[in-house]
Amino acid sequence: MSLKGKTLFITGASRGIGQAIAERCARDGANIVIAAKTDQPHPKLAGTIYTAAEAVEKAGGKALPLVCDIRDEASVDAAVAKTVETFGGIDIVVNNASAIFPMPTKDTPIKRWDLMHQVNARGTFLVTQKCLPYLEKSENPHILALSPPLDMREQWFAPHVAYTSAKYGMSLCILGWAGEFKGQIAANAIWPRTAVATAAIANVLAGEEAFKNCRKPDILAETAYRVLTKPASEFTGNFLIDDSFLVSEGVTDLDQFAVDPSQELLPDFFVPEEPKAPEGVKIMSIDPSH
Repeated sequence: MSLKGKTLFITGASRGIGQAIAERCARDGANIVIAAKTDQPHPKLAGTIYTAAEAVEKAGGKALPLVCDIRDEASVDAAVAKTVETFGGIDIVVNNASAIFPMPTKDTPIKRWDLMHQVNARGTFLVTQKCLPYLEKSENPHILALSPPLDMREQWFAPHVAYTSAKYGMSLCILGWAGEFKGQIAANAIWPRTAVATAAIANVLAGEEAFKNCRKPDILAETAYRVLTKPASEFTGNFLIDDSFLVSEGVTDLDQFAVDPSQELLPDFFVPEEPKAPEGVKIMSIDPSH
């Protein structure tokens, strides 16, 4: 199934994983809405909604860059209205925008708790709710979230209660929507087994020197594309780990997604024990919960 002519509303698509998904889907000739806050260059964050739009157009799609703060209902209303005015509807919502601050309870200012829950859980709910009337009219509507499987073990919560609960809030939405819209609108989540070379790694977690132990955002872009081209009435309620899903789809060369294929890969947060890493994938033996 092609995404040609389909309209995707992608949050946080001005850089990183969101932009990679936008470019991959644009190769089919899709209409891509880049809904993000960055309209001016940032000293620490590469890319704006306009540079992402250029990349989408270059890849073969049509781009609509929109300044959108998904914490603000009026901002989301305006972005959805402009999308429908421009492209006539919405077929796919990709809830990619996320805030991260993985710190212990005593080191988490309440404004950080608020930010993560407003962007991650509330933003995912709000954007999807506002797009829902148009998804209901689409031929093959999908809701996709960049959020983890609901692996409810203490090890994922103890190091950073605020961040974990905010990310799991996104996954809880997917779990609920898969049932609420079953047979009509697909609701799925995708998550990386390993760290991905993005601004979060460079600025928050490990620094750019860790990029060599990461995969490129392209692995999640390919994962998202393959999910979004499946029948919405059948493929729903899945919490997919990127490399295992791609192998099941017949993608055998996972080295293409590594920044440096000779290096072991940093494990990501929240990856459950099953499915196991595909054969040949070398994960660094550290405690991923810290």
